[in-house]
Parts: sequence; C-alpha cells; structure tokens
Amino acid sequence: MTDAELEIKRGERFTFGENWRRFLFHLDEGKIIGAEAALKELLGVETLQGLRFLDMGSGSGLSSLVARRLGAKVISFDYDPQSVACTEQLRSKYFPDDEQWTVMSGSALDAEFLKTLGQFDVVYSWGVLHHTGDMWTAMKNAFIPMSPGGKLSIAIYNDQGWVSRYWHGVKSLYNQNAFLQALMIVFHVPYLTGARWLVRLATGRLNLERGMTIWYDTLDWLGGLPFEVASRQAVEDFCYQQEGYVLTRYNPGARHGCNEFVFVHKKNDDLGEGA
Repeated sequence: MTDAELEIKRGERFTFGENWRRFLFHLDEGKIIGAEAALKELLGVETLQGLRFLDMGSGSGLSSLVARRLGAKVISFDYDPQSVACTEQLRSKYFPDDEQWTVMSGSALDAEFLKTLGQFDVVYSWGVLHHTGDMWTAMKNAFIPMSPGGKLSIAIYNDQGWVSRYWHGVKSLYNQNAFLQALMIVFHVPYLTGARWLVRLATGRLNLERGMTIWYDTLDWLGGLPFEVASRQAVEDFCYQQEGYVLTRYNPGARHGCNEFVFVHKKNDDLGEGA
C-alpha cells in the first residue's frame, strides 16, 4: 500500500484519484477545448510549441493533455496512484506512444525527485500545492525545476479566515467514514451546487472553466484533504522572498476558491505575457 493509500485509509487524505477517474467518464471535446482556452488565457499564450511543461500534480491529466495539444513537451507527475493512472489513460487515448509526454509518480514535497526532472519553461500546479500537507515547502520546491525566464503558474485556495477553518472541519469529517461523507454531501451540496447551477443556468455558463464539471468539482471541494489556504499577499511575498519571483498575472478566486498566479523571475519580468 502506498503512502497516499495509507493516508486515505486513516482519513487524512481525500480520494482525489478516484474522483478524477469518475470525471474522465464525462470528459469530451468541449471540456478539453474549455480547458485549453483557460490555460492559454492564464499563461497569456496562443501556443506552447517547443516549450517544456511540468504538470506538478496532474490529477485527471487534462491540463497535461491540453499542454501537449498546444505543442509543449510535457512531464506529468502525481502523488496519488489513481491520478497517475488517469493521466496515463489520457496519454494513451490521445497521444499513444508519444515520446513528448512522460507520466510519472512523484511528490511535490520531494526535492530530490524534482531535481532529476531538468528545467522547464512552464511549471504548472493548479490547485495542488495546498493539498500536499506542507504547502509552503511544496511551493518552495516548485522553483527547483524552473528554467531561467520560465513561468510558475499556481492556484492556491484563498484564505477566508474562520470560513476556511469551517471548511477544514467539513473536509475532516467527510474523510472519516461513509456515513459522515453522506451527511456532508446532504448538508452542503444544495448550497454549493444548487445555487451555483442556477446562476450558471441563468447566465448560460453550465460548462465550468478549465473543463471541470460542477458535481466532481463539488466533491473535490467537500473532501479535499489535506487543506491549506493563503492570501494573495502571502503567496506573492513568499515567491519574491524565496527566489526573487514577481507576479505577472493574478486572477482572484470567487470567495474561498483558488487564486491563480503566474510568476517570473524579476530579472525576466520584462518578458511580459509571452512564454
């Protein structure tokens, strides 16, 4: 049994990979195109042709797939064995026998592992580092594979004070047993999903950004443990103080959602939004 599986058994970790496995049954070209548009907008590019792209915590593998479709040479890794399997599934389906896309098992907390991967033009970790159990170490490690002039693109849960502490409690209960899991779903899904669905229906936005679905995104939120949060300023200060990286793009998350950041080294911040 892997470390991730042991943590799940102890109620310390959500079954991220299992959630992603179920999500893949609903993945279609429309969702892939949506994820592609979101990645291009976040990075400020139209193509990743000829660039090296590291997907730290690949999850379903959708972001890796999109990066490969945009022309990048991709390395994907995840801590969760089922997430690795999901990423391999997408690689096999869309890019079989492709030498430009490698899928691996690894941890964002393993600095020695990251040193073996080489350097990348884009290091991408969307909604991952706050689920490692040691967010700030994971964030520091994300700089290890950065190439000079490269971009670090991350998304971190926004610090909402007592509200964030409340959700940490919900996640802790959710992962204890099936009864509490069902209870958390019954109590919270009408608030999280019902109102959200109605708003999106009224505004014609039933497809979520980044190719996600409301249901699996909601389960990820309810169960997503480990769970840490940080304010925009805390993340920005940390990245500058650690390695001299400056913020070039910021998209605030809704309420307790993820804030999106793109950083480049201060010596290269005149590169603008291009890759």
